[in-house]
Amino acid sequence: MISPYSSIAELGKALRARKVSSVELTEFYIKRLDTLGHDHHAVAQMTAELGLAQAKAADNSEPKGPLHGIPFGVKDLLATKGIPTRWGSTGHADQVFDYDATVVSRLEQAGGVLVAKLEMIELAGGGSYNQADASRMGPCLSAWDKSIWAGGSSSGSGAATALGCVPYSIGTETSGSIVCPSAFNGCTGFRPTYGRVSHHGAMALCWSLDKIGPIARSAEDAALVLKAIAGADPNDPTSLRQPFSLAPRGPKPTIGLLKETFKENDAPEAEAAYNLVIETLRKQGYEFTEIELPEMPYGLAVSLIVDAEGASAHEHFIRSDRLKQLQDPHQVAGFTAALETKAVDYLWAMRLRSEALKANAIWEKCDCFFIPAYYHRAVPIDQTFEKSWFKMGDRDEPSNLLGWPCMAFPVGFEKGAPLGGQIIAPNFREDVCYRVVRDFQRNSDIHLQHPAG
Repeated sequence: MISPYSSIAELGKALRARKVSSVELTEFYIKRLDTLGHDHHAVAQMTAELGLAQAKAADNSEPKGPLHGIPFGVKDLLATKGIPTRWGSTGHADQVFDYDATVVSRLEQAGGVLVAKLEMIELAGGGSYNQADASRMGPCLSAWDKSIWAGGSSSGSGAATALGCVPYSIGTETSGSIVCPSAFNGCTGFRPTYGRVSHHGAMALCWSLDKIGPIARSAEDAALVLKAIAGADPNDPTSLRQPFSLAPRGPKPTIGLLKETFKENDAPEAEAAYNLVIETLRKQGYEFTEIELPEMPYGLAVSLIVDAEGASAHEHFIRSDRLKQLQDPHQVAGFTAALETKAVDYLWAMRLRSEALKANAIWEKCDCFFIPAYYHRAVPIDQTFEKSWFKMGDRDEPSNLLGWPCMAFPVGFEKGAPLGGQIIAPNFREDVCYRVVRDFQRNSDIHLQHPAG
């Protein structure tokens, strides 16, 4: 029997065995999006008519691969031909493109069925948002507890996937926007190496840091999606031309561990979850080693680069009266201030980015490293982050600055809501992230747990 939480492999097997049609599957997920999805403010735009047409075509054609006939949703910063793409912003309510983003095209070419554009933080939070309702539809609510946030900026992608409103979705990350909603909703998010997935048709926040990847319910599902969307694209000169494979290479990876501060952050549940992951992997033959990253202001460099590139990307909007339509006053102030970013500061940040390459020395000691996503569950929706974002254990590390791939995955719970971890690997080694998380999930049922409904 098909469940809203069935894996991509299970759905594909049922489709090929004619136990369910793509149209039936699509109607099933559309109903969940219309109810649960909207109830959690996760839906930006339904694409039911398009999805049903694609589902009918899938039912009447030979399978193109593991995603054939399976519904999906995308973050509403990816262009979809003839369908509104609002970037989470009231100031872009009438924006419609006449082409599809490369990611959308590749999923449709793989037989995928687009059922919804999913809600997000306005303009991906580039103005340094300070509240959960910095979004056109209001605060996106966690799949597990409607009093807490679904995370950002790929809010709807995380919530909709965890709620079983879509089997998988697409999110984007500049600095935490796949990891955060994956952690807060108990999903498995795959942030690939910078350039692994084409940016063509995606809203630019920060050209040199933006990354696109899947949010799913397991490492195996996320891997199937990434395989479909990865690869060079002539429409995006930054897209990688290196071969892409998730096949295991060599012996089991050695996993690095950084110094953690669970006790200082009053995080016993996160510490227990962290230790459980280590114990589970150690039983499978994984080895661990202590590592240290060079101390540098990585986060400050990211902030300056985002300010400068984001202000350039959205200059016309920032200088227009529509800027005041953004929901969060911090966003308005942040984007306005970003226009004043000095060239000397941007160049300093880019020089520090080059200096940060020294952090690659850790790969001489390990093949990846494991850290918590956050030390606590999602924050309440009714408080500003300056009040609620307390003892979360944010780590100032260089993974986004240097474009390293990462897989975020559920590791436990705190007060009934998920906690997440991350496996981070060197550039071009998505296979390491996938292998470690897949092996953990084959020996754990945490990722199989889901909210009621």
